[in-house]
Amino acid sequence: MRSPGCGRIVALFAALTVPVMIAAGSGAVSAATVDPTPTISTIANRADLISGPATLVQIGLPAGASMAALSVRLNGDPVTDQFAVRPNGRVQGLLTGLRPGGNVVSATVAGATAQLVITDHPIGGPVFAGPQVQPWFCANQANGAGAPRDAQCDTDPTYTYQYKSSITGQFVGYDPAHPPLDVATTTTDQGVTMPYIVRIETGVIDRGVYQLAVLDTPGQPWAPWAPQPGWNGKLYYQFQGGCTPDHDQGSATGGAAWLDDTSLSRGFLEAISSNTVLGEDCNSVVAAETLMMVKEHIVDEYGSIRYTMSTGCSGGSMQQQWDVSDYPGLLDGIIPSCSFPDIWETVQEAEDCHLLNHAFGGSPPEWVLPTQQDAVTGYEAPTTCLLWDASYARTWLDPTDGASCTGSQTAGLPIGPPNPDWVYDPATNPTGARCTLPDYMVSVFGRRATDSFANSPFDNVGVQYGLNAVNSGQITPQQFADLNALVGGLDIDWHWQPQRSSADPQALSVAYRAGLVTNPRAAADVPILDVRGAEDVEVHTDFHSYAMRARLDQANGDHANQVIWTAPGVQPAVPPAVTTAAFLTMDAWLTAIDADHRPISQADKVGLDKPSAATDSCWINALQITDQATCRAAFPYFADPRIAAGGPLADNVLRCQLKALDRGDYSVTFSDTQWAELQQAFPTGVCDYGRPGVGQQPAVPWTTFAAGPGGTPLGPAPTATPVS
Repeated sequence: MRSPGCGRIVALFAALTVPVMIAAGSGAVSAATVDPTPTISTIANRADLISGPATLVQIGLPAGASMAALSVRLNGDPVTDQFAVRPNGRVQGLLTGLRPGGNVVSATVAGATAQLVITDHPIGGPVFAGPQVQPWFCANQANGAGAPRDAQCDTDPTYTYQYKSSITGQFVGYDPAHPPLDVATTTTDQGVTMPYIVRIETGVIDRGVYQLAVLDTPGQPWAPWAPQPGWNGKLYYQFQGGCTPDHDQGSATGGAAWLDDTSLSRGFLEAISSNTVLGEDCNSVVAAETLMMVKEHIVDEYGSIRYTMSTGCSGGSMQQQWDVSDYPGLLDGIIPSCSFPDIWETVQEAEDCHLLNHAFGGSPPEWVLPTQQDAVTGYEAPTTCLLWDASYARTWLDPTDGASCTGSQTAGLPIGPPNPDWVYDPATNPTGARCTLPDYMVSVFGRRATDSFANSPFDNVGVQYGLNAVNSGQITPQQFADLNALVGGLDIDWHWQPQRSSADPQALSVAYRAGLVTNPRAAADVPILDVRGAEDVEVHTDFHSYAMRARLDQANGDHANQVIWTAPGVQPAVPPAVTTAAFLTMDAWLTAIDADHRPISQADKVGLDKPSAATDSCWINALQITDQATCRAAFPYFADPRIAAGGPLADNVLRCQLKALDRGDYSVTFSDTQWAELQQAFPTGVCDYGRPGVGQQPAVPWTTFAAGPGGTPLGPAPTATPVS
């Protein structure tokens, strides 16, 4: 689903069919016939994914027909007065009065009628993400929105103003009734010069607080068919990082500054939402749903979007990679930074580190060398595994971690830290809300028949930790055998157990089919400019960008749409000049694609319209270097425990297929005692990474969970049909 914009509007007016009838030998030609039926189309979204009580609708009149001949009805009631020929030359109306469920819109001209069924959903959601997580606590006022009027946190939007000071260069509050004297001016990329005043809209969509910012002349109207000239028609969406399963609204900004001079000064509209702060709502399906709903609101209120580009670090990068792969059309060009392919590969890393740290601590003293631990984990330094274990391992899979459920909640809510009485405890509250990522996404994964807890995709059966290290001689055969005997796994309540963790089969198939493990087949149509700060001793290690590249190669045969830039600086900071260059390069890339009307595929346009600056690069002494041998020497990248265990660089296998232990598979010799230890550690066999993972399959874009866990394909968009 791509929001229509300049050069991208689907032919919504009635098609002219001109059959030419030539009588044999006579040269006679019949009069051209014209389809007399009008057309109906929703502009902001597919007709079956509409949210809120109003949506922008366009009527295509038959050739020669006038507006005076048009009659429009909604569920049988006349609504023609909501439509007019707008300044953009089209017959459009912001159709109000939609009710949840199916709505029949009919348009009649000279006795010919067409109708379209619009399926409406509450503005509080859900649309396709399935039943919403409970409990949920509104915190509207603490996060700048109006007081909630219902359990969905719904409220009317509010508007405030900021301006850029010509003296300080900073954004400060603006009062239209008392305009200050130091308002700077700016000229947009469309050549419009105006006072640098920004209108900020704050509201609630899909239970999350959203904010929109755009150049504005206070007192002047906005209409979707007549936007103010300060908006260039482009959307810049900012995703935020982290990953926690909060049960309340957080800040739309994730606590970060978000008014961006680079985009606002050029005329972009900026958008954010607390549901796309992964550190507050770590549910990729809800995040995509929210992005769709916010974009729909923008089109309905501000006008058609020419194209959408985005940015975001860490968890913000995951959302961008998911959206272009799983819900294509929501984003047209992405700039992920401190990049990860998805959260489930990352959960695997953190839990592996938790288990390996446990094994290192309980193993014989031969593990005293940090370099040997690094050989097993695949990282540059032991700090990476220590940080994963300390920061996120418990947050993601421990159901009793109340802090992960309530971490962003504000004072005054009717719950008490650190463990509210609604949080699961196996002894005192076994039916409470479980604070894990799978349980937070139970509408996607479904429930286990044994205990009704969410199906979980974490698995380490057959993983030979340290396989590459033992084969290369970096650890001894005894260390390899001891490690795999000691590492064990985690049970459903995040307790260590001697046997390995085993994923629930349904979780595996859903994770792949719904693209939770990013499968970027659809991403070939989208430019990706991955901007990294090089810092391999913490968790945002550089190999993740190359893991995504390996997935693009697997899915599409190449990575022509992905560019990787690496610059010095601790994550997520990179030199501002590099981030600005990335923004301008992506904008130029999308502008060229938008102007390319050749009858070729979108993927071909992405490759052929790539700017010369969009090439793999690194920055050394403030100079852009494109020689990759030089860049790799200056900024090496490493791996993680699964890759160091023989897994692929794509790092997209949750549970491996198994094969029998075979002494011939190793470059070292094991004693009979060591081999017996390995046989006990791997009673069902070891990973065979030459085959796809268990349940691994291509992703199905636009999977909906409205009908229940597991998901189904959304199917073709509804269209208007003639009525006899």
